[in-house]
Amino acid sequence: MTVTVSLAAVMTVAVVALVAAELRGRRATVLAAKPVASVSFLLIAWLRYQPGHPYDAWVLLALLLCLVGDVLLMFRRAFVAGLASFLLGHVAYTVAFSGLLPPRSWPPGWAMPVLLASLVAARWLWPHLGSLRYAVLAYVAVISVMVWGAVAVAAAARGPWFLAAGGVLFYLSDLAVARDRFVAGRFASRAWGLPVYYVAQLLLALTVGG
Repeated sequence: MTVTVSLAAVMTVAVVALVAAELRGRRATVLAAKPVASVSFLLIAWLRYQPGHPYDAWVLLALLLCLVGDVLLMFRRAFVAGLASFLLGHVAYTVAFSGLLPPRSWPPGWAMPVLLASLVAARWLWPHLGSLRYAVLAYVAVISVMVWGAVAVAAAARGPWFLAAGGVLFYLSDLAVARDRFVAGRFASRAWGLPVYYVAQLLLALTVGG
């Protein structure tokens, strides 16, 4: 527990430094702080990992893929590769949740709010996506299923309540990334999107070993 708290503190400091660097345009600090923050949530999950538990293995893989995506998104030319890495991360999360509660048991009612939000988001982003329209739509579909699974598992008490919170916050942070990349590349999106993203990953990492 002490190590987990220490790593969470390191992540918090790194995220604060990252947001401040984004505000001030300090590229070198961004390149240092973001990997530190991402490695922190991966290490938290790694230290909690229990061999032989498929859920833990899939979440660990998801976090690793998200870390890779974080690094790639620091470079504008690697955006598509970063998007692909995150998409695979969402798939890994979905597989993890499916192991706790089969998808056939996910209540359709929980999917409706997510579906509605995703339709609104897709309509909002569509005019700005250019050649990436269908890739982004595929991404929205995958993350929507991930959130549905997270909420369904938590609601069925097959996982902790904060599993649902992690999934929902991850979804919201992706909206911030989409706004920053496609609609309006402003600091405001990163100011709230980055902290929300790291809280989401921390919550999901804490479901490992539970």
